[in-house]
Parts: sequence; structure tokens; C-alpha cells
Amino acid sequence: MAENTETPETTKSARKPRSPKAEPATNAVVADAGSEAKAKFAKALEEAKAGAATLGKQAQDTADEYREKFTDKSEALLEDAKAMSSQAKEKAAALAQEGKTRAVEGISTVSRIVADNAGTIDEKLGPKYGDYARSAAKSMEDAAAKLEAKDLGELGDDARQMVRKSPGLAIGIAAAAGFFLSRLFKGSDKSDS
Repeated sequence: MAENTETPETTKSARKPRSPKAEPATNAVVADAGSEAKAKFAKALEEAKAGAATLGKQAQDTADEYREKFTDKSEALLEDAKAMSSQAKEKAAALAQEGKTRAVEGISTVSRIVADNAGTIDEKLGPKYGDYARSAAKSMEDAAAKLEAKDLGELGDDARQMVRKSPGLAIGIAAAAGFFLSRLFKGSDKSDS
């Protein structure tokens, strides 16, 4: 075992407290460093707030710019849509008028064919059936005249009233018309080839 060579006096001197004069100088340095750090932190915080405010302003300006571009673009698109809608209405009205004219011509043609063949029906089937043919031809000619006299608005109103009164009949007529139109266009496709 090793002997302890320290004396109580050397132990006391080694454990001697620091002098009170050294402590205030150290505390002042620490206090200065702390307040300097606080000042730097406060300055950095202010710079960060200023940077965030600047970024916020830039973001708002950019958003306003895009909003203005979007508004201008949407207004232009709305105007284009209105113009296209107007053109579509005009085109639909022209097509409806053309369809009305063709329907009147078709009914008149069928009426003339039936009326022209009434004499032949008289000879082959008898005058009673010839009179039926003449009556049908007259009814078709009257229907063509009524159709030609009405404008498209009146025809639309008449069609709506007919659908309300007889929805089953309207569906049947629409199906028959669709069938005949498909056959008509199918036949015209074959003749074009």
C-alpha cells in the first residue's frame, strides 16, 4: 500500500476556494456573452421575420398575377363559348329549317304519287279504294301545307304538346323516324362508295 504523503496543510491549500475577485470578472464575461448571443438571436429573428414578410408579399403578388391571368383567360374562354353557342344555334336552326323543307317536299311527293295512282287503284280494286287513296293524298297535302305554314317555334310547341298528351305515340314515332333515318343514311353511304 502506498503511503499518503499529503499533509493536512497541503490538502487544505489544494482545496482552497477561489478568490472572490476572480468570480465577478468571469460572471461579467458570461453575462456579456449571453447578452451578445441574445442580441444576435433577436437580430436573426427580426431578419427571419422580414424575410418571411418579403416572401409573403412576393407570394401574394404572384398569386394576384396568376389570378388576373386566370380571370382574363376564363373571360376569353367564356366569350368563345358564347360565340360557339350562338353559331351552334344558328346552324341548328338552319338544319331544322332544311329538315322541315325536306319533310314538306317528301310529304307532297308521296301525296302526288298516291293521287296519281288513285285511278289505277280504281281500275284494279274498285272506286271505293281509289277514293280512300284520294282522301289520303288530300290529307297528306293538307298536312304538308300546315307544316310549311308553321315556323320552327310553333312546331316545337306542337311536338311538346303531343309528347305530353301521348308519350307512347311520341316514342313510337321517334323510333320509326330513327329507323328510317338510319336506313336512309346507310343507303346513302353505300351509294357513295
